[in-house]
Amino acid sequence: MKNKVLVTGISGFVGQHCALELLKQGFQVKGSVRSLSKEAEVRNGIAKLIDPKNQLEFCELDLTKDDGWEEAMHDCAYVLHVASPFYFKQTRDENEFIKPAVEGTLRVLKAAQKAKVKRVVVTSSTAAMSSHMYRGRFSPNDWTDLSDKNLSTYAISKTMAEKAAWDFFHTQEGDHLIELVVINPGGITGPSITHNLDGASMGMVTQMISGKMSMIPDLSFPMIDVRDVAKLHVQALTKEGINGKRFIAARKQTTHFSEIAAILKENGYKKASTKKAPLFLLKLIGLFDPEVSALLTSVGKHIAVDISDTEATFDWEPVPLKKSVLDMAQSVEQALNQNK
Repeated sequence: MKNKVLVTGISGFVGQHCALELLKQGFQVKGSVRSLSKEAEVRNGIAKLIDPKNQLEFCELDLTKDDGWEEAMHDCAYVLHVASPFYFKQTRDENEFIKPAVEGTLRVLKAAQKAKVKRVVVTSSTAAMSSHMYRGRFSPNDWTDLSDKNLSTYAISKTMAEKAAWDFFHTQEGDHLIELVVINPGGITGPSITHNLDGASMGMVTQMISGKMSMIPDLSFPMIDVRDVAKLHVQALTKEGINGKRFIAARKQTTHFSEIAAILKENGYKKASTKKAPLFLLKLIGLFDPEVSALLTSVGKHIAVDISDTEATFDWEPVPLKKSVLDMAQSVEQALNQNK
């Protein structure tokens, strides 16, 4: 139990890398999946990069159900709660998207307390800090304004789920109180361990290198490599003096979509377009495409991040943007070729 970690959503883009980094650092890993049919894909992907020996196991858990969570954590000292659905669609149907994200987070925390887990590290997002802020620089002290009617479902769900986590943390009672640390990544690029192309950034790069994104919207976001996200999560498990804190996981400089397109274009991905998409065209497309509509409030607005706390706390040197983008592009190519 001393060094076993439950990783929720181990089959996801970030979850796979967290598991890999944990194994590299000598932890035992128990990964939760909604269906054990995912086990072989994840295990085989990780095995190509490290021999997990007998340090990797899987269990079937569902964030929408209570069954099995406490039992799965009884032999775990830590939990990385990475699992979370990603939704671009503009909807406020709480039963469809937002409520499951909040209840799933609380389900994990309550089970962790009952199982006497030492610390839970939750994956949130910079969307829980900055979706309302396009001037100045945001920090871990900032929260997205939930009264903003233009917020995407993703920003709402991430903000509400994280707020629920902190409310639980500050009001928990009993003979065992769990520790809580939250990591708030920006947009995530980098290689996939499996050939799964799910995820917003993976989808964006797939569209770019295939030529399906014929014009680039005027969008910029805080971004980070998935390997850095994993390192920060793993360090956050045992770092002293950070209980009750949240940390931004992003590079100092925000990244414009045009930078990503230019990197691809200059490195052999000839179908990648660098043409700028006019706002009127995006608005027109947004009338018919909810994913584009969800991004419209961010077009032309640029935000800055204060990562001084992250730099001061963790041993971390960000993977350069160029390497991260090209590694992701290579993963996309491999997946597309395999799926032909």
